Amino acid sequence: MTPRKKTRPIKVGKLVIGADAPIVVQSMTNTDTRDVAATLRQIEELVAVGCELIRVAVPDQAAADKLKELVQRSPLPVVADIHFDYRLALAAIEAGVAKLRINPGNIGGSDRVKAVVDAAKANGVALRVGANAGSLHRSYLERSEGDVVAAMLASVEDQLRLVTAEGYDQIVVSLKSSDVLETIEVYNAFATRWDFPLHLGITEAGIRWRGTIKSAVGLGVLLNQGIGDTIRVSLTGDPQHEVTAAYEILKALHLRERGPVVVACPTCGRCQIGLEQIVEGVEELVRDLPYPLHLAVMGCVVNGPGEASRADLGLAGGKEEGIIFRHGEILRKEKQERLLPAFAEELKKLVWEKYGVKI
Repeated sequence: MTPRKKTRPIKVGKLVIGADAPIVVQSMTNTDTRDVAATLRQIEELVAVGCELIRVAVPDQAAADKLKELVQRSPLPVVADIHFDYRLALAAIEAGVAKLRINPGNIGGSDRVKAVVDAAKANGVALRVGANAGSLHRSYLERSEGDVVAAMLASVEDQLRLVTAEGYDQIVVSLKSSDVLETIEVYNAFATRWDFPLHLGITEAGIRWRGTIKSAVGLGVLLNQGIGDTIRVSLTGDPQHEVTAAYEILKALHLRERGPVVVACPTCGRCQIGLEQIVEGVEELVRDLPYPLHLAVMGCVVNGPGEASRADLGLAGGKEEGIIFRHGEILRKEKQERLLPAFAEELKKLVWEKYGVKI
């Protein structure tokens, strides 16, 4: 893996994005921001799966009016997502948000940009600026003769000039496309020219399974190249899945450790047990566990304990029965219907022994 590119540190509430700080996992609520209770419930659900930074939509003044209460009660730093109306940005800053997501090019003239930047500077509010391939102004595409990557770079660099001209540099940059290759290319190009921390994502990635695959490919390549300081896996539906997917990507690259790694063998003709259902049962057992355990679910008693000898806890199936093991050492043999309950019992013992926590 390429060493992580050095970027400047940006304060977002109590978090730091960039420099040597851990890669921050974030998401966005899909509730109506004007419904504070519902939005807070969703934020709490996201906290439970490891979300560290939360963005909320602020489409109108009614939503902006709720931000102060939301910020005060939220367990996470709040990012306000603002488009077109600079007055909403000013209201969000006054409400105490930790960060603004804005496009300086669509909130009016330089005087309005200056007003927002001055307020952000005075209140220690970070800014996220960027470009989205799907919403580029036509002029950038015309200037770049249809080269989307060049148009995105030109767009975001114009935005940076607007903001930095006001003497503010607490900026996180995003350059998102729904096309994986465009995303990889544009982030690589930007990273060679600037040291602002980068927010990674494949925008409009799609439903859970398709979007996770696209995001894992694009973000995985970039992270492996040392690029990226905060990530969001953009999925249609429950944002908890975004956070879970983000940690799986980071765990696969050994960049963050949160929650168990569950390895499971592919089924083959030797498998004589309902392995898929057992794997799903194990995944459900550990869904909310934050501990970095290595767990294994194998379909063959002969190879299972050997192939999964590094597992903190594992099970391997045989003909209508199976075994539970730790680091290759067999703990017990059980009938198929008892395998999952027995695994759950041994998991409770393991977590108590390692972490002193009852589950």
